[in-house]
Parts: sequence; structure tokens; C-alpha cells
Amino acid sequence: MGSASSAYRVIYLDVDGRIQKVVFSKFCSPYDIKELFCTAVGLRRNTVLSLLDSAGALVSIDPHMPHNTERSPYKVVPLSGGQLGDKEELFQNVLTQVAEQFSRAFKINELKTEVTNRLTMLEKRVELEGMKVVEIEKCRSDIKKLREEMASRNNSHFLDDNKMLTLRRDVPSYPKYHLSQETMEALRKPTFNVWQWEPNEMLSCLEHMYHDLDLVRDFNMNPVTLKRWLLCIHDNYRMNPFHNFRHCFCVTQMMYSMICLCGLQETFNQVDILVLMTAAVCHDLDHPGYNNTYQINARTDLAVRYNDISPLENHHCAVAFQILSQPDCNILSTFDPESFQHIRQGIITLILATDMARHGEILDSFRHKVDSFDFTDEEHVTCLKTMLIKCCDVSNEVRPMEVAEPWVDCLLEEYFTQSDREKAEGLPVAPFMDREKVTKPTAQIGFIKFVLIPMFETVMKLFPQIEEVMVQPLRESRDRYEELKQIDDAMTEVQRKKSQNLTTGNGK
Repeated sequence: MGSASSAYRVIYLDVDGRIQKVVFSKFCSPYDIKELFCTAVGLRRNTVLSLLDSAGALVSIDPHMPHNTERSPYKVVPLSGGQLGDKEELFQNVLTQVAEQFSRAFKINELKTEVTNRLTMLEKRVELEGMKVVEIEKCRSDIKKLREEMASRNNSHFLDDNKMLTLRRDVPSYPKYHLSQETMEALRKPTFNVWQWEPNEMLSCLEHMYHDLDLVRDFNMNPVTLKRWLLCIHDNYRMNPFHNFRHCFCVTQMMYSMICLCGLQETFNQVDILVLMTAAVCHDLDHPGYNNTYQINARTDLAVRYNDISPLENHHCAVAFQILSQPDCNILSTFDPESFQHIRQGIITLILATDMARHGEILDSFRHKVDSFDFTDEEHVTCLKTMLIKCCDVSNEVRPMEVAEPWVDCLLEEYFTQSDREKAEGLPVAPFMDREKVTKPTAQIGFIKFVLIPMFETVMKLFPQIEEVMVQPLRESRDRYEELKQIDDAMTEVQRKKSQNLTTGNGK
């Protein structure tokens, strides 16, 4: 460690033949140092002056100016006409104080340091991955986004209490797509390709689901209000790689297909169907792209607000009901207060159940009920609804490989962005999110084997019809990723032996 004195500089001045010693911090501004010199030699603070060394050369006045000794003091030369009048000096002092206050208020220095550190990290990534053109472009995009983020000082990534929700007040203008009979049939199946549709088309598909399930008719919803609500939902999902509006559509479409496949309208009442669909639509609203572990470890506003208890899921619920509190977007306006409260509680219960930290608890509860399940028991039905939204939330691997695999890339991209940030901020990094440790097969095998298959097989006890279209695709996906892992392991072993042989050869 350096001595404390290394943070200070000592300069000697020649004041009419007298040597004046001046000490100042290396962190002083040139303006502060000049004022200090003026005071030391008995001049007015704002006198314009120059310093000359023993050879008569001008010396710059700044924190890094060349040091000297008592034997070689700098000569102070006041410049004629350089002094300011009293009023001008007072005005200059006021301006200086105002500038200092603004500097403190906006933390310009801290912000600049943070920008510099983060940009340095991203630019190193560009340098290290220089042979991968696609990744270079991604890093450049990250740098651009980071510059914009730092410029707006939007470091929290959360919905501010004072921020107005993005809300459409006008009559919705997205075109009403006339879905073909083929599309309407495909929407009812887990094999539906969610990548083929633009946002406006997805909005029309969601609108169709609410009409097809008779929710609009049975609850006397205003069709224009439904449009406005869906538009507002769309506008309050962020442009994250994974947790975005397409994910919202994906989960809701899977819920719709499970309602159709399992005949849930025959066993559930319409309020339960409304709760299932609406919770699916709202379950990840305003997701910041950083999971609960990050929120808690980084002590973000959301973690503090919700006492580290499912901060994201609580936030999704809050945003959902902020949207519904707007009269133009309130699809539940026809319900009386008691019914509204019942529906509200149902939606909250389902969205909170999507926190994977509660996975074991919810699955165990359902396992204890499934063998003697009673559709007239409200507790049993609520437990089943939480299982259904959990299944839909993580159902990508149920879909065909060409639909499911791009979602893995999206999820890993979001994970890697978080782990890079955690490393930069000195926070713990989960191995399954670390770009240096995880691969597609290793990311998926454990999740499919120990989370997805057991969960879907438990639901299959109640609805055997899902085995062929949901459980079997999961088993096939597990087998495919295990084969890929074997190939990866074999290639790694070949590479290891090749490196070992080269090392042995060089040592002979």
C-alpha cells in the first residue's frame, strides 16, 4: 500500500524573494489550485497568474504539474488586467458553487466512472471474441444500449412508482386479422409455432382466445376494452431476449391449448378459466431481465420493497393491477367488488406460483392431492391451477425442436447478460448462468429430467391425454440433449488428448 502522502503534492513558490510552501491534493481541480496559489502570494482569488520555472518556461497549473524543490521555486507572475471586480468575483463564486451543487446532485463523477468501467468490460469482450462476427455485433449493441442506459441514469431496471404505465387511450388501431380455420385449430395444440407471428398477429390471436372461450360473452366484456387491455399488456413487456411479449404469448397459448386438450371448461367454472388465461397473460409484466437471485443479492428497490420474497412475481402482479385500474383497460369492470376481489386473489396466487423457488413446495402439495383429487374442493382446484400455470410457464421443450431450441438460445443470452453483470458488480454467479461453464445440453438435461418431466407426469395422472402431446416430447428432448452432451464430451476428450500429446512431444 502507498503512503498517505502520495495523494498530495508540494510546490514551492518565490514570493518577492521569500519561499512559500504550498500543499494540495492530487484530486484538486486546476481552478482550486490557482486560487490556493493566489492566497499563498497575497493576491485576489481570481487574479489571472502564470508560473515560471528557473529557466523562465511556463508551468501548467494542474494536479499533475511538475514538482520542484526549495532551491528551484516557481516564480508567480500576475497578469495585468487579470483581476475581476468585486461584483464579477461574487458572480464567479456563485457560479462555481452552483456548478459544484449540480455536480453533487447528479453524481457526474460516479456516473462517469461507472460508464467507463462497464464500457471497458464490454469492449474487452469484443476484443476476446474478435473471431466471432455475430458475437461482436451483439457486444457492440450491448455497448450502445449501455451508453443510452447510463445517459438516462436508468440503472434500477424497475418500474418507478412515478412512471406512468404505457397506455393506449385511443381506439386500438392494430388490424383485426381474420384467422383461418387452420390457424384457429393450430392455436389449440402445443405444437403451435409461436415464431411465425408478428406482435399485431399475436394480439389478434390472444383476442380470439378470449372470444373462443366465451369469456367476452359470459362476462359482458367490452371488445374495445379487451383490445386496449391487450395493447397495454404488450407495451408493458420489455424487449428482453427471453422474458418478453412473445414469451407471454407462448405461455398463454399453451394455457389455451391445455384448457382445450384437458377439457377444463367441463370441470372448471368460467371464472377459473378467466383467472388462468389472465394470469398467463400478465405473469411476467415489466420483467427487467434479471432474476430474483440478482434482485436480492444486489439489494435492488424491488427486493427491498417486497422483503426479498418473490420480488419479481410481486412486481408482475402490481403492474397487472395497475393496468386494470385504468378504466379504458379494465376487462373486469363488470364484476361486483366481491367477485373482483375473488378474481384478483386468484390471479395473484397463480402469478406468485411461477417463482421457481417455490417449485418443490407446490409440486409436493399437488402430489398429495392428485390420487384423490376432488374438483369440488376449492383448495384442490387452486392447487391444480398453480400447477397448470407452472407447466405453461416452462413448456418450451414440449414444443417441436425447431420451435423449442431458439428459446434456449434466448434464455442463455439473458442468463449470460446477468452473470456478466454479477461478475462486474462482485455478486455471486450461478454456474448454470455462467457463459464459461454452461452449454446448451448441460443447461437443459437437468432441468428436463428433474423439473419438467416429474411435473408434467404428475399432472398426467389427472389428465392422461397429455402424455402423447406433452410428456413424450419432453422425454425425446431429454434423450436428444443427452446425445448432444455425449458428442460434446467425446470432442472435448479428443481435444484433451491432442493437447496432451503435443505437450509430451515438446518435452522429449
